[in-house]
Amino acid sequence: MVRTAVLVSGGGTNLQALIDAAGRGELPHVSLALVASDKAGAFALERAKRAGIRAEYVEKDGFEAKLEALLASEGIGLIVLAGFLKILSGGFTRRWAGRIINIHPSLIPSFCGAGFYGLRVHAAALARGVKVTGATVHYVNEIPDGGEIIAQRAVEVLPGDTPEILQRRVMERAEWLILPEAAEAVAAKLEGSK
Repeated sequence: MVRTAVLVSGGGTNLQALIDAAGRGELPHVSLALVASDKAGAFALERAKRAGIRAEYVEKDGFEAKLEALLASEGIGLIVLAGFLKILSGGFTRRWAGRIINIHPSLIPSFCGAGFYGLRVHAAALARGVKVTGATVHYVNEIPDGGEIIAQRAVEVLPGDTPEILQRRVMERAEWLILPEAAEAVAAKLEGSK
């Protein structure tokens, strides 16, 4: 199993999808070992504690160095960004190349990159009038949402959708399904390359 860290900034609904998938036995190559947040009050940290996973707030000053030390102390081999809003440096992402993935709430290359997160993504999709949106899991590199795509799932946009309604549908019908699948696939690939 690959010891896995999940980085979060908010409520942790995607973290919960990973915890639930692990509980159903769907992540045989993933060991959820650490949840780290750049926000002290992130509810995701509480979700982690309830699931028996080490939960840590990493303060802003010297964030990446402190995170690296924490990852090393836990023997982490895979990082999953799940609603993590901090942009990681090119140096950090290069050190973790092929071992760090992110979930984004659109079909990349649409509505992605710097400034596109959370409800902003869904508001932009509705403003553009797209009929289909979805979610993407991709490898992380130095370009926000610029890494190789691992998995995507499309979700229909319906008349009367608000950003909040569309966000919920994308989470339920795409994000919560493809993030655990992608984490398992990447972990299995990492295990196979040992």
